[in-house]
Amino acid sequence: MMSIALTLAGSFWIDRLYKSSADSLTFPNEIQSRSRFRKPLLLICISFCIVNLINMPTPQMIYSIIAAYLLVLIMVTDFEQYVIFNKMLIPFALIGAVYIFHLNLPILNHLAAALLGGVIFLILALITKGGIGGGDIKLVAVLGLWFGIDDLLFIVVAASIMAGVAALIMIIFTKKSRRDYLAYGPYFSISAIYCLLFQ
Repeated sequence: MMSIALTLAGSFWIDRLYKSSADSLTFPNEIQSRSRFRKPLLLICISFCIVNLINMPTPQMIYSIIAAYLLVLIMVTDFEQYVIFNKMLIPFALIGAVYIFHLNLPILNHLAAALLGGVIFLILALITKGGIGGGDIKLVAVLGLWFGIDDLLFIVVAASIMAGVAALIMIIFTKKSRRDYLAYGPYFSISAIYCLLFQ
């Protein structure tokens, strides 16, 4: 029941964001066609996360479910429209700050990860001239805040490998070229969810 409620709420939130931020969408005329599998995808991903997180100690479980939920929503919006909304990242970051203080995590480590991750990806965005989007930069910073330096390093490396494999497959089997934009958000999200579930 929780998974169904979160799926419906998440899909509704995404639709509202699309409607209020139509100028930021990459495919504004293809919303319906690109979102046709959204609810089943959300339901499967959210259910999988909840089943694997439900046995954690209560405070950790609540924060982990919230983080996984937001990561799934971010994965969906970046997959559908190549956009990561600030209205998702801001609450994600604020809850992450509460999480650090509530569970007495090493504050400096998490703040350093957020700062270093954001700065490094900002530099990469400048070098690649837009190959990495602003949403990706902010997402990496927020993930640094949540996970700290060691886990952020794993997330970035794993996401880069997955994105590279996906890009190669798309180049081989579709008409995409090496210069086409690739949404990195889904790969960061998948790697971060893996950390929540299995590390």
